[in-house]
Order: sequence, then structure tokens, then C-alpha cells
Amino acid sequence: MLIDSHSHIYSEDFNDDRDEAIQRAINADIQKIILPNIDSTSVESMLKLSEKFPDICYPLIGLHPTSVNENYKSELENVENWLDKRKFYGIGEIGIDLYWDKTFLKQQEEVFLYQIRIAKKLKLPIVIHVRNSFNEVFSIIEKEVDESLTGIFHCFSGTLEEAQKVIQIEFKLGIGGVVTFKNSELSNVLKHIDIQHLVLETDSPYLTPAPFRGKRNESSYLVYIAKKIAEIYSCSLEQVAQTTSENVINLFGI
Repeated sequence: MLIDSHSHIYSEDFNDDRDEAIQRAINADIQKIILPNIDSTSVESMLKLSEKFPDICYPLIGLHPTSVNENYKSELENVENWLDKRKFYGIGEIGIDLYWDKTFLKQQEEVFLYQIRIAKKLKLPIVIHVRNSFNEVFSIIEKEVDESLTGIFHCFSGTLEEAQKVIQIEFKLGIGGVVTFKNSELSNVLKHIDIQHLVLETDSPYLTPAPFRGKRNESSYLVYIAKKIAEIYSCSLEQVAQTTSENVINLFGI
């Protein structure tokens, strides 16, 4: 059994074939899918999907860094209001994104820290979005990390040094389609890291793995990521599935 630890399969990209995409995932032995939230506009569609497939889709709640702007305080209130209403399995997707725009860096840092502290209070794992921002993210995390804080560095594609920092604080590395790209150095980084530190993800509909790069990503394509990991570690696909799935189950309590 494989688990997709990060998928936005509730997004508009799947409006025409969402149920079919879920079934394709099941047929490919992807039995569970973790759903990170984006902002207040995505919660209802995410919850609708998780209620339709309660044994497959597990929702998180959080404010994505690219949705941080002038109204971030009301967005944070929305996160807390939802946490009062129902069960979520983690806080995410949270973090810092400096790829598109640095205008709200200070606010992104404030929102990130605030959501980390919510997670610590509720003893929930966090899913961290890091884009052109590893140093900024890690400077906040390393001050907050303790036995109550766990999580994933989503879509990890950094250096060996960065990977070792993540492992040192006992977070997992989220490995997705990037590992299958011909120009990616991630395979070389992973050769120096034990597979026990990994979880697998698609980040659907983004970052589609080879051989489907350029098309919409979906959870069923996790198989291609798992096969690449098996190749890197010279182990069976079953071993990849067992190790990475146990990591997700233990992290999110599903």
C-alpha cells in the first residue's frame, strides 16, 4: 500500500474527473491521500471530498504562504474556527514562499510561526512549504522544535546539508515528482540518506513525474515516484511502500 502524503485533488483541476482520479489511485494501490489546505476558499471543497471518501482522504487545515496578504489575520481566524468545528490531521500547508513575491515576507514569517504554535498546542504535525526560503524557514523551525513538533518538509529538493538539517530535527522529507526529472540532483542527495526519513507525495495537480511531465499530476502517478525511489535504494517497491507508508501513518495518526 502506498500513501500520497500531499495532494490537492480537491482543486478545480479535477472538477471533471475527481471520482475517477480517486479510483485510479485505488487501482494503483494508493489507498490513502493526505489533503493539505490552501486558504479559506479551498476548505469546503477539501472537506466535501474527505467526507465522500472518509477512509481514503484525510484533510489538513492551514494557510498557504502564497495566500498571505493584507487579510492574513482573518485567514488565521478562519483556520482556528475550523479547528474548533471538526477534526483535522495536521496543520498545512504552511511555510514561506519567496519565489513569486517577497512583498509579504514579514507577514509570511508571522503567519508561519503562528501556525507552528497552533500545531504544538494541539499536538498536530505540520506540512511545510519551502520555496527559495530554506534558511528563512529553518531559522524559525529550529527555535520552535521540541518533542511536540513533528512534520514534513514538503516537496524537498534541496542539498544534502539541508536534508541533514531536516533529519536532525526529526522531520521527514517529502519526495515527489522532482526526483524523476533528468536534471534533478535529488537522486544523488537521497543516496546519502536512509529511506526511513522519507515520505512520498505527488503535490497533485503539480510537479508531475516522468514520464507524464507537462501533464496534470494525480495521485495514481505516485507509483512512478515510488519506482524511482526503489531504483535509488536498490530495494523492492514493496519495501518502499512499507517504509514510507508507515511514516505517514505514524505522523498523521491515520
